[in-house]
Amino acid sequence: MAQPPHVLLFPLPLQGPVNSMLKLAELLCLADLHVTFLVTDYIHARLQRHSSFRSRFDHYPNFQINTVSDGLPEDHPRGDRFIELFDSLRRETQPLFKEMLISSESESRRRVSCIVADGILGFTFDVGNELGIPVFYVRTISACCLWVFFCLPKLIQAGEIPFNDDMDELIKSVPGMERFLRRRDLPSFCRSGNVTDPNIRLYRTECDELPRAHGLILNTFEELEGPILSEIRSLCPNIYTIGPLHTHLKAKLAARGSLQPTFSNSLWEEDRTCVAWLDAQPSKSVIYVSFGSLVNVTNEQYMEFWHGLVSSGQRFLWVIRPDSILNKDSGSRIPDDLSKGTKERGYIVDWAPQEEVLAHPSVGGFLTHSGWNSTLESVFEGVPMICWPYFVDQQVNSRFVGNVWDLGLDMKDTCDRNVVEKMVRDLMEVRKGEFLQRADEMAKSAKRCLVEGGSSYISFERLIKDIGNP
Repeated sequence: MAQPPHVLLFPLPLQGPVNSMLKLAELLCLADLHVTFLVTDYIHARLQRHSSFRSRFDHYPNFQINTVSDGLPEDHPRGDRFIELFDSLRRETQPLFKEMLISSESESRRRVSCIVADGILGFTFDVGNELGIPVFYVRTISACCLWVFFCLPKLIQAGEIPFNDDMDELIKSVPGMERFLRRRDLPSFCRSGNVTDPNIRLYRTECDELPRAHGLILNTFEELEGPILSEIRSLCPNIYTIGPLHTHLKAKLAARGSLQPTFSNSLWEEDRTCVAWLDAQPSKSVIYVSFGSLVNVTNEQYMEFWHGLVSSGQRFLWVIRPDSILNKDSGSRIPDDLSKGTKERGYIVDWAPQEEVLAHPSVGGFLTHSGWNSTLESVFEGVPMICWPYFVDQQVNSRFVGNVWDLGLDMKDTCDRNVVEKMVRDLMEVRKGEFLQRADEMAKSAKRCLVEGGSSYISFERLIKDIGNP
């Protein structure tokens, strides 16, 4: 009897991509494939310290985790200086990756028959191609942002970047977005004013890099991003839309009757006391506030958000990572109105079990940085959003949330207490019914795509078949 394929997964070593790829790893295990999950030593240490991934994957004898060095010192900030991380991965990790694949062939472990890697790690294709191992790419960002990346050479050629004024001028060189994409909605690095910016150099190669792989796996679904997916297929015809990954996994587990208790892939320790607080709040009355794992705010921005939230009169659950506030003035006195308003209507934690929070019946809105995992989790649970994007893909995502999908409000490039107050009131009171209705319609589409015969269900079945016969 033929052995099942042995797939090696290699995520980009940051919270969002690791979270998505662990869910993909479990989906592949449920499909009876053999899976090796390769992470950097730094990420592995964080997972062991804060997540439940070990106990979860103990259920799968066909799963193993391997580690590799990212070549950086322990105290390097990594996410804050992503280009340094990426350069080190290419320089230091690539030869280790190749050596690991070669050595696995001479050991008792089964040879890796397929590589599934983050598409930004182009060296995985180079190594796989050299060793005769097929490679599938995964991109854990939105299709709409990926398409903008694909169009970066066009934007440069047309002279649409760099730019330095009139942030609301429309962009004409991204097919399918000509009517609504503004300069301010481009990925954050496009504001550098310099086409030799390292980020632009990195992402402008995607249109050449991604088509090299056997296929492109995306954490999205056709009903959400269909028109943009059609544009991407002009360059990458073989796309697998298998999202939303977090609920695709839950659906597969439920179908097997093996849905397990709440689990976490977090690199931070979760404070679950917030769930008990939510239990005591009325239905759809709480706005959840979280800016993800990498966003940093100034002390001034922090205070503007706090004033705006309290002045809105709404209940709020706010995630404030200990490392997220720059130059925090711990000695300053908190105004009495903020302290009183927070005690009456707010709850603040260092980190929260986000999927569980967004699914909670008390949550009626999400003030978010528009990271793609957060956006999809909100879409699936039918929670309208206020978007305050930080970097890379989040500017594009927020424009689609606010002006294409009509799932909330885009607050980019603004941090003013009066604006925060007004938008929170609009989302949670003034236009609450309108936003909840639209969010509910999209949530139903997200659920339909995962049932047998749905678009993501079919796409995943095709992926499993193609991994076995690349």
